[in-house]
Amino acid sequence: GETGMNVWSEEDGSILLYLSRTDAWDENERLCKIGRLKIVLEPALITKHFTQTLKFDKGYIEIQGGLDNEQVTIRIWIDAFRQAAHVELFSQKEFDVKVELEIWRTAKRTLANEECHAVEGFKEPVSYPDTICDANDAILWYHQNPVSPFKDTLKLQGLEELSDKLPDPLLNRIFGAMVYFNDGAKLNNSTLLSEKKSRHHITILTNTLPNSSEEQWTNSINLLREDVEFLGIDRAREETIQWWKSYWERSFIFAESDDSKAQDINRAYILQRWISICASRGHFPIKFNGSIFTVDMEHDADYRQWGGGYWFQNTRLVYWPMLASGDTDSMLCFFEMFKRGMDLAEFRTQKYFNHNGAFFPETMSFWGTYLNGIMGWCWREDEDFGKPVENSFIRFHYSGNIELLYMMITYFEYTQDDAFLFDTLLPMADKLITWWDEHWGRDENGKLNMYPSYACETYWNCENPSTDIAGLKCCLTGLLAFGKETISSELSQKWTNLLSALPEMPFYERDDKKVIAPAHDKLGDMRNVENPELYTIFPYPIFGVDRPDLDIAIDTYFTRKLKQNFGWCQDETQAAYLGLTDEVVKDLHGRATNKHDDSRFPAFWGPNYDWIPDQDHGGNISMAYQTMLIQCVDDKILLFPAWPKDWNVKFKLQAAKQTTVEVSLENGKVEYEVFPESRRKDVKIMLK
Repeated sequence: GETGMNVWSEEDGSILLYLSRTDAWDENERLCKIGRLKIVLEPALITKHFTQTLKFDKGYIEIQGGLDNEQVTIRIWIDAFRQAAHVELFSQKEFDVKVELEIWRTAKRTLANEECHAVEGFKEPVSYPDTICDANDAILWYHQNPVSPFKDTLKLQGLEELSDKLPDPLLNRIFGAMVYFNDGAKLNNSTLLSEKKSRHHITILTNTLPNSSEEQWTNSINLLREDVEFLGIDRAREETIQWWKSYWERSFIFAESDDSKAQDINRAYILQRWISICASRGHFPIKFNGSIFTVDMEHDADYRQWGGGYWFQNTRLVYWPMLASGDTDSMLCFFEMFKRGMDLAEFRTQKYFNHNGAFFPETMSFWGTYLNGIMGWCWREDEDFGKPVENSFIRFHYSGNIELLYMMITYFEYTQDDAFLFDTLLPMADKLITWWDEHWGRDENGKLNMYPSYACETYWNCENPSTDIAGLKCCLTGLLAFGKETISSELSQKWTNLLSALPEMPFYERDDKKVIAPAHDKLGDMRNVENPELYTIFPYPIFGVDRPDLDIAIDTYFTRKLKQNFGWCQDETQAAYLGLTDEVVKDLHGRATNKHDDSRFPAFWGPNYDWIPDQDHGGNISMAYQTMLIQCVDDKILLFPAWPKDWNVKFKLQAAKQTTVEVSLENGKVEYEVFPESRRKDVKIMLK
């Protein structure tokens, strides 16, 4: 659900838990930790014979250690269906357990210098303290936002007319938790002590309410407690284990080889999928810069570089792999964030550009406005709001809107979800495409003239970037394929006209080879670390295996200016789409073993360009690994388009049209099943 935890042990035998939620937004639009718990055993947990193991198939962490020559076992898990975490401790001998609350938001404090990098809404941000309550038998605390930048943000960005129409998403939002024993007493408002027993059970409840009072929030978490206690821990544990079992049966990849690279990459894939699902079942999308698993690497645990906003080019990378893994239900909160902000986006389009449609900024708040520092803190007169934003990197960077639409089209191709098609995809498509149609002029030949535009954040003020041409072509072709039974004749004609008005794909010569160009004209220096021309391979599959002009795309890849295999750079995925097996393996292994040096967990990537754990880095691992094994081209299902022939593998992955393939490759022999069977004719084995 919404709840997450970082769990670790220290040399003195204490166990530390950082609590988090996907909706714990503070007054500065920071996604914060709820608090930290310290669990201490008496006699102390002896770490001489110590293990801490993630049982990812069952959904819990197990800690074992010597306790006066007896073994103590501790299992820590989160209910898959309720906002409750459980710590179970048991041994053959009796022992005491103490639980202490540790909070750092203890006083009103001005955030300054580097800490401001984590803040979006206020120019001079202040952090406010938490409240520890006096509860009967529990530790109970919360954070309530006494202020909010929402209305001032709307005013600063020329959207003040919406102030009374849209609810403030931050003001009086309360997030917090309750902790209690199945036995024991409360020493004070932040400490619990158990009775001396051989078995103990600690329950941790988390709760968030928008625009709430202390009384409402307290009543809500008490109702949650009643529900959890009525259900009972045994049933909750069994339901959670069954949920994780069914989750890992959705899809899997298990590779084996004498080449250790196979094991390293496979482990990275499994652990990244664990991190993704743990953070993706709430009401807000995964944060690319640390997800819900940040810790106090710098400043406190609420700090994350690049702050609380959503940066589309980064956030998308953790969601693309969910199509093949069958985790499409986790993609919906990403789409819903934009759907909720559509009214604001339409109003902004009229105000800024005086035309129809809707657009979202490349970097935005979760309610859809520009981030204030990127928009610019200087007040503008009404007629000035259509002028370029202050931040140079995203000034004319609109291509995330196209990719969002293409992700939704591809989501429907996989799920065949008619409710999503008619309630979300088509209404949003109309508004997003209308913006593109009406925003740009036409040249003397009636072709779309996108200038000044950006090719990602890398080439500024260029003309007709290949990213946008490829994205529009994929989107319009996909939308028109729905046919007259789904889309009106008016929309069909409008989209057909725009498709015919797209400029041709730009090419030029590089290293004496014809390659795809980032844009038609006016290319300047590279301003960021992206290869925009390779977006025509992924995310927009204009070029690739079993598609036309593969040689041009391969030459484009090998002559690319930027060669990197970390962070948001997509080299391995694009190489997989081109069938470049050796390239994928080499770079993907480097990515899969590039973890944060000071973190124990093997999938804490980063910080790279972002923060720890870096989710665009991890998303690229998942996407590239899956793309080595399966690709969908038109109605074809390509198996092993970029897979080493001597790596044995068993996998179960999803394809378009609600299709599942379960495949075994052992010593060069391929066996597979396809569900439904009618799709078997579409399978093509590409093993080289």
